[in-house]
Amino acid sequence: MSKTPNIPSDPVEFDDMQGLIRFGHGALVEAEFILCTVKDPVAAGDWLRAAPVTSAKTLDSPPDTALQVAFTAAGLSVFGLSDNATSGFAQPFLSGMAGEDSRSRRLGDTGQNAPENWLWDGAKAHLLVMLYARKGGLADWKQEVLNSDFTAAFTQAHSFPTRPNEGVEPFGFRDGISEPKVDWKNTHPPSKHGREDYSNLISPGEVILGHRNEYNARSGSPLLDASVPGRDALAQAPGVPELRDLGRNGSYLVFRQLAQDVPGFWRYMDAASEGDPTRRDALAAKMVGRERDGTPLISGRRDIEGSPRSNDFTYEDDVNGVSCPLGAHIRRANPRTGDHPHQLEGRIGWLLSTLGFRRRRDKLPGRHDLVASTRFHRLVRRGRVYGPKLTPEDSVKNDAKTEERGLLFICLCADLVRQFEFVQNAWIASPKFNGLTGEADPLLGGRTPVSGVASDGFSIQKADGIEERHTPLPQFVTLKGGGYFFLPGLRALQFIARHGR
Repeated sequence: MSKTPNIPSDPVEFDDMQGLIRFGHGALVEAEFILCTVKDPVAAGDWLRAAPVTSAKTLDSPPDTALQVAFTAAGLSVFGLSDNATSGFAQPFLSGMAGEDSRSRRLGDTGQNAPENWLWDGAKAHLLVMLYARKGGLADWKQEVLNSDFTAAFTQAHSFPTRPNEGVEPFGFRDGISEPKVDWKNTHPPSKHGREDYSNLISPGEVILGHRNEYNARSGSPLLDASVPGRDALAQAPGVPELRDLGRNGSYLVFRQLAQDVPGFWRYMDAASEGDPTRRDALAAKMVGRERDGTPLISGRRDIEGSPRSNDFTYEDDVNGVSCPLGAHIRRANPRTGDHPHQLEGRIGWLLSTLGFRRRRDKLPGRHDLVASTRFHRLVRRGRVYGPKLTPEDSVKNDAKTEERGLLFICLCADLVRQFEFVQNAWIASPKFNGLTGEADPLLGGRTPVSGVASDGFSIQKADGIEERHTPLPQFVTLKGGGYFFLPGLRALQFIARHGR
């Protein structure tokens, strides 16, 4: 049996990487995202070349502000990149999030979430400008960045102000807990079958283009030949010195505006719990998979300081969903399985698992194929909340304010199909996830039937085998717009800026 060839682990060049990928800018609690179209390509190139785009290199002291820039496929074309130069990009990026009906169906973007109901479509814009600042500093930073040179170069198509970051999503649950850790130093390089147990560590090539990923191969990256002018400013493609790497140290950025019906969510929980606050919180926690402070239902353990041990667990001892329901949000977003959740021993066991055979003592009969190999589908999330804060307690009141609030979902990955689209299709939107039938994600899922299968239910498994069923479940989150972007490395950013002149 052949062994996967070892791919060299190239050093990560933090000074060529945009800081959002490494840091997330969580300490910069204020943020605003601006979707733009190019008014004057020459002026736009001049602005980009001078823009103080924040890198991922380590500084003596954390910055007070940050600026990040990402492009749509249309934006790259505006800057003069030909089809030859962009052909190496992923097809979903080139066609757009709403570019194909089949893609919308896979993503669950149907019914209320369908593109024809969106307020904006990222594919129709050119640039996403992302501004971050410490508390009280955003207004001045925005004025400094969006100067007269910017207004001469770009037209603002849509602005997304955010609420100061507190680490809590609009429904009131602690968020951002289970982020994967990127092994920037490649201290634990993957092998083809080397991580049978779940690990929260992922290879750099799962996030940035041109580096080693969890398949022990280089993540795909757009490479330029000699026909593309100015390409010598870019790094040589590893192992192919005659080509230049446009994607090097860059990432694909997914941006989706998710409006959350906070009053509707908590009023449903309240009605289903007959107005009992304790039961209301418990039902909401079952749908999320965590208590509001972040404590996972799977263990509920706390450390010696009283904080939730919020990420140190798997579902191996709860395969029937008695502690954490099989369809809970956190279970769908990250099933926490290793390569072989059956724990088959030895080469024979590996061969049986790989070929799809199961043994009677398998812990996950009938569910292996839907939740295995989590490490190949991890995402790095960088979202921010928007709209006024509303507590669960105030949400159930008759006079609860209904202003729009929600999440500006942002994630970074190197493979849009294998990572974001897989998670969205197979785990979030699927009505058959984990052996279930008739229920999508209780938080993020749409309620339109998928291939004739209902998706508006939620079941709570119990030790006696009798499920507690909630149906029809309202839709609590509605997609208002979305787009795929390319967040380039800093050398690539300068190349793009100069290319349009």
